[in-house]
Amino acid sequence: MSKTALNKRRKTAEIKWKSLEENKKPILFFGAATCGNAAGAQETIKAAKKTLKEIGVDADIIEVGCIGPCYLEPLMDIKPPGKPRICFSNVNEEKAEKIIKRFFLKDEIPKLGLVGHFGDNGDYGDDIPRFYDHPMIKPQVRIVLRNCGIIDPSEIDHYLARDGYVALESVLSKPWEETLDLIKQSGLRGRGGAGFPTWKKWKFCRDVESDQKYMICNADEGDPGAFMNRSLIEGDPHAVLEGLVIAAYTIGASKAYIYIRAEYPLAISRLEKAISQMEELGLIGENILGSGFNLEIKIKEGAGAFVCGEETALIASIEGNRGMPRTRPPFPAVAGLWGKPTIINNVETLGTIANIIRRGADWYTDFGTEACKGTKTFSLVGRVRRTGLIEVPMGTTLRKIIFDIGGGLFKPFKAVQTGGPSGGCLSEEFLDMPVDYENLAKVGSIMGSGGIIVLDKDTCVVDLAKYFLKFTQQESCGKCVPCRVGTRHLVNILEKITKGEGELSDLEKLEKLGESIKRSALCGLGQTAPNPVLSTLKYFRDEYLAHIIDKRCPAAVCRDLVVFRIIPEKCTGCQACVKVCPTGAITGPRSEPHNLDESKCIKCRACYEVCRFDAIAGDAIEIVSGEDKS
Repeated sequence: MSKTALNKRRKTAEIKWKSLEENKKPILFFGAATCGNAAGAQETIKAAKKTLKEIGVDADIIEVGCIGPCYLEPLMDIKPPGKPRICFSNVNEEKAEKIIKRFFLKDEIPKLGLVGHFGDNGDYGDDIPRFYDHPMIKPQVRIVLRNCGIIDPSEIDHYLARDGYVALESVLSKPWEETLDLIKQSGLRGRGGAGFPTWKKWKFCRDVESDQKYMICNADEGDPGAFMNRSLIEGDPHAVLEGLVIAAYTIGASKAYIYIRAEYPLAISRLEKAISQMEELGLIGENILGSGFNLEIKIKEGAGAFVCGEETALIASIEGNRGMPRTRPPFPAVAGLWGKPTIINNVETLGTIANIIRRGADWYTDFGTEACKGTKTFSLVGRVRRTGLIEVPMGTTLRKIIFDIGGGLFKPFKAVQTGGPSGGCLSEEFLDMPVDYENLAKVGSIMGSGGIIVLDKDTCVVDLAKYFLKFTQQESCGKCVPCRVGTRHLVNILEKITKGEGELSDLEKLEKLGESIKRSALCGLGQTAPNPVLSTLKYFRDEYLAHIIDKRCPAAVCRDLVVFRIIPEKCTGCQACVKVCPTGAITGPRSEPHNLDESKCIKCRACYEVCRFDAIAGDAIEIVSGEDKS
């Protein structure tokens, strides 16, 4: 397709988009990303269609990606003719029927699950709040996520109508040096975790003489609790693909791969459709937009190995080999896929590129800190009230992320884990620390791809460190001894401590072994694997000492160190604990103090978690001469 033909298509797309904004019949939008579907969005859509048919309302149904507040899913927006969308939360089948009937039959805006509208303040009066004034949304700066939850990700015209591929058209009309210089001026750093300057990485590759170069999008995203990359692809696949083509042009690559885990079926299907749409419009293939630039894009599905998030292991996997890292140098920018110069960029990095090209480097540098420009997406999960996908300027404090955007916790704050299983566990003293690559590294954590797990007082940090170490140990490729053997020893020591068998000397062993692994492991997985142990030892040492000296788990998590009992004077007899106990260990009539049979208790903590009156106590077990005495 020529530039003229693309501009004609864009005008058609703009007319189509305008018809959505000035709709003559109602439109219902549903959040149908993985989070929405997991919450029941598809069942809600079926119920909505049935109700609309029943009451005789002709309305269009559009499925969009995740707009951010996953804790409110399923989300349903109703857009009346010529008016802004109105968002409703936690809409199950029953609520969908009620909302639709009230909205269309009674001509009222139900308060049931109402979040807000997407218009200006005066559109619906003072009674209906604006969606963008929601406390989780208002502090954010949405650059990468600007289209997520707004457009139909399966419709390329929606993307074109919102300046899609304008950046690519601009880049292809100029020498590659201008794009490289613009990215340099923007200060963009890789969003995959390391934070290496994007322009510098591209320059290394461009300067290497080769008959073939490759561009790879890393969409592996293996961190537990991380879903930023998946959500961006599901909600706005063309943003990532446009960035991928721009990057390939800049480094001189004619072939590109998207490496994505097979566990992301919806993201894969959205990519496949988007690529086919690009092929139809001549945005990939031969002589793109008459520029003489050729690019072929292939999707490579990974088998879910965490280590394949590491560049050289990812390359090995694409080549058809076992995903195992190799020593560097040479770096992939010099000798990567099949020995050819290769650049690997994270999904979010690529999703940012077109925005910088369209808006300019000066605009982008207005966000973030001196050392870390722009914004960062995070998946905010754990014990926080408002879980979901967020985007904030670099340098935003953990306090603002957790308490302003996330709404705080239901129980007292204890710690926050950043950077996934290879990140650090940070205590309350770091809540006012600006989040960027350098600050997190200074305190023993990492940015990672952007997972933030919030922990409350009911979390045992020793057990948490053991969980993450087990994960990295199991995901180790086994190639190097420090990672293969070292992480196993760390896990063994942690298991010993959580069973009440630890010794004070074990703490020194953990520290020495952890530091040794960090210095000598082959790849980033092994080098960062000890972070959960080292950071919890540094900031929560008293909890390790409680396990070792007092044979007690302060959070009542470690089963070998706790016994549960009911405090009669606090128990109201509400029977909440009776309903969740899987073994029938708790008995008693309603409104009277209950009883807990320790012989039947499997220490699953279900009663402890559900009790609203603090009537369930998790007491230490005194271990004397090998016998348990409560």
